[in-house]
Amino acid sequence: MKLNFIRIFFLSMSFLLIPLSHAQAANKTIGIIVFDGFLTGDVTGPIEVLGAAKNQPEFKDYKITLISAHKKLKIKSEEGLPLLAEKTIYDAGKYDVLIVPSAYEMKPYLENKQLIKFIKDHKNATAIASNCSGAYLLAEANILDGKKATTWAGGEKDLQKNYPQVKVQTNINYVVDGNIITSNGGPVSYQAALKLLEMLSSKAFAEKISSSIQFDRISKTY
Repeated sequence: MKLNFIRIFFLSMSFLLIPLSHAQAANKTIGIIVFDGFLTGDVTGPIEVLGAAKNQPEFKDYKITLISAHKKLKIKSEEGLPLLAEKTIYDAGKYDVLIVPSAYEMKPYLENKQLIKFIKDHKNATAIASNCSGAYLLAEANILDGKKATTWAGGEKDLQKNYPQVKVQTNINYVVDGNIITSNGGPVSYQAALKLLEMLSSKAFAEKISSSIQFDRISKTY
């Protein structure tokens, strides 16, 4: 009788552990596109902000994946930072959130039909974000049609000229229109990532993460 009780106890404990493990698994996905020559801060800013967030209970459902715009996984930034992507646009599937960076030379990526299609397929994602001239990729994919958006400081006129259907905003760090957020990029990528985090969670949680990575101290510097 005692042995039967012990056997039943351990079987019941094993049963309880299965759904608990499943519940803790991330079920929401954030895809960050990377390509050779991407500007480092456009990617590392969101990674630091959202990476810090996903380690908290409030954001544990999210997983971050780097997606290569090439058929290779090894990518190097403009500043020489090497990255190893987990997926490519050819096998990545769809994501709840998509983030698009920039490069000094955007022409090869604007002409990459597979990349533009991949972005266009995320039109109805929970959130879509771009930093710097990554806005051109969103515009090329018609994601910004009829939307307010911005790009790198100084590039607004060119964006408006090439994509007249976009309501380009100037002299502003980032712009939110519906589920889309566009930013100037560079250090502003941190600010935009925190706003994106607020969109996905709450203002209080975004402020908590801002404090945890000490970004809130920057406003006291200059």
